[in-house]
Amino acid sequence: MRRKWVIVTVILIGIILISIVSFRYIDFEYSYMPDRNQVLSTENRQSLGSYDIWGTVVSKQEAAELKKQYQENSLSAENGAVEINDSLLQLGRETFYKETFGNEVFLTDIMGVIDGPLTIANMAKAIVALKGQGTTNLRVKLAESAVIGDKTFKKGELIDTGIDVARGSYTPMGMPVSVSDGRIRVGISCAACHATVDPTNKQVLEGVTNPDLNTGLIMALARNTASYFTHSEIASLKNFLNEKSASIINSKGEKELLPDPDLLENSVDRTLLKWPRGNFDSSIDMKSNPTQIPDAFTLGDHPFSWSGAVMAGPFKGLSSFSNNVHAQNSDSLAQTPSSQALFDMDPEVYLGTILQNAAAEKFRFDPKKGEKPSSFFGKVDPTPGVPGINEMVKPPSFPKITLVAPDGLHVSSPDHKVNEQNNSVAAWQNTLEPPQRTKKTNKDLAEQGRNVFVNAGCISCHAGSYLTNNKVVSSQVLGTEPTRAAAFKKTEKLFGESEIYAPNTPVPVPDNATVLKVPTKQLDPEQIRLAWAKDGSPGGYKVPSLIGLYWGAPYLHDGGVAVGKSMKNAGVANTILKGKPADPENSLLALIDRDLRDEVIKNNQSSQDLQDVRVTGKGHEFWVDAGSGFSAADQKALIEYLMSLKMP
Repeated sequence: MRRKWVIVTVILIGIILISIVSFRYIDFEYSYMPDRNQVLSTENRQSLGSYDIWGTVVSKQEAAELKKQYQENSLSAENGAVEINDSLLQLGRETFYKETFGNEVFLTDIMGVIDGPLTIANMAKAIVALKGQGTTNLRVKLAESAVIGDKTFKKGELIDTGIDVARGSYTPMGMPVSVSDGRIRVGISCAACHATVDPTNKQVLEGVTNPDLNTGLIMALARNTASYFTHSEIASLKNFLNEKSASIINSKGEKELLPDPDLLENSVDRTLLKWPRGNFDSSIDMKSNPTQIPDAFTLGDHPFSWSGAVMAGPFKGLSSFSNNVHAQNSDSLAQTPSSQALFDMDPEVYLGTILQNAAAEKFRFDPKKGEKPSSFFGKVDPTPGVPGINEMVKPPSFPKITLVAPDGLHVSSPDHKVNEQNNSVAAWQNTLEPPQRTKKTNKDLAEQGRNVFVNAGCISCHAGSYLTNNKVVSSQVLGTEPTRAAAFKKTEKLFGESEIYAPNTPVPVPDNATVLKVPTKQLDPEQIRLAWAKDGSPGGYKVPSLIGLYWGAPYLHDGGVAVGKSMKNAGVANTILKGKPADPENSLLALIDRDLRDEVIKNNQSSQDLQDVRVTGKGHEFWVDAGSGFSAADQKALIEYLMSLKMP
């Protein structure tokens, strides 16, 4: 069977390579989803037969009793109920690995992620060269020389992409490949960031963060990285105006200039090249403050997002959080209607800035032709009727931003129900349990560590079965990066009431679709203020669950607390930036020991790149060290306890 699989996948890669050169009419798509026997993580499907109603779980037994009492309507989609069954969980797993919602158009045709020195042909060659052995870091030869930002890349140079390829697979994990209109395209699914392969046996670890995914480098090598400028360090587009700036007519009928595309491209490239591996900037605040990619062990870990801003709706907000990647982070065009409020930028200027250097000629806006960017885009938009180009629907609250639509939109593919894929992947993620570490747990030592955990006061925040109190804590209390905590501040101008379509609503949405008001009165207003940086709040960070901590190094929201196998290699500058992994036990020691943390912070400060993107390792100064009356033995026990944590 394995030989047959290898032959089939090699043929697929061959078709891809040939299509680049000659085939103009082949349409196909392929994405990798491993068999369950190739996965080291486990699923716990005890939720089968239950219902989720706005984040409250109605168990299988409770559901049966309600039906017996002829109260089936309380479990209906018209009341917001989502049934958790095998078909939903299977759809969730498929969505996790395969679904792009059409983002391959933005990534390939507009950003041009494979139109620069990084090409699909050379990626395919690198994968074939693995001979089915798999890798945690696909190393690819650059197809051409280029100056990107302030760095020179040479043709033939091997780069670390951090892209994973599982053993026996011949396609990148989480990067579906398709060919249509004579053009090869690469999209991205959840698995690219939220799954990885075991470094030893190259089997799949579902839910584990891809710790070395080099998103900044991959996007910086794209032809039109400027299409991602809102995730970069851009004070104002006015700083990029010069004699090369083209003029357009804005939405008010006035003449306005677009930024010089080369100047803007260079600036965005320089910033993204500084992102550490395993980090990604998901905020669109025009400040570079990337966070560590989170794991997907989500059960009990609400509210969601680094700030806890996603806290309402199905699965305690997890459906809305899953929506975020495709409704915002893989389609910058989706924020066009909000550009004036969020970026103080006319929508025509925003749209023209993104499209003026698009990789594919079809999507490249030419200001010299005298039409508005919106008129041009309307002729080539693959998803008319919604902002952007991904497969989305406008919720009833559009264009408002709400607790259940933090991006203002919901990704939903035709022939599915509204939010069905978001709900399915949320339900499936909640079944995931972290894989066991290879090192056997010392149960006696772990029990001692539990006592240290309680005595040190860690339990005041990291409480309960999932080791979190599910609260948002002010950034001023935590002492972590203040700009990131305030990233949602400008959304206050657009905030509205949380409304969605009933989960049985088909796509496209019919005129008579049922609209549901999402319950939010049970939420603490102060927590909402903190999570969204509303009403003058400094913003905050959620208290994360500690389950799966072994797989989460480096630590803190910015991934700034990193120590290598040797305690001498302290700081991101001495580990991640040098391609060395962070050791979970040593990094955790640096999280709780003030002297070692000082060393981490000092070494991080030695890197101007890290300073520029605000990766510091500062904050969370809750020490379990000699200064707090704890011994080295106490620290060792505490770390053993934390490394051993499992789902309840």
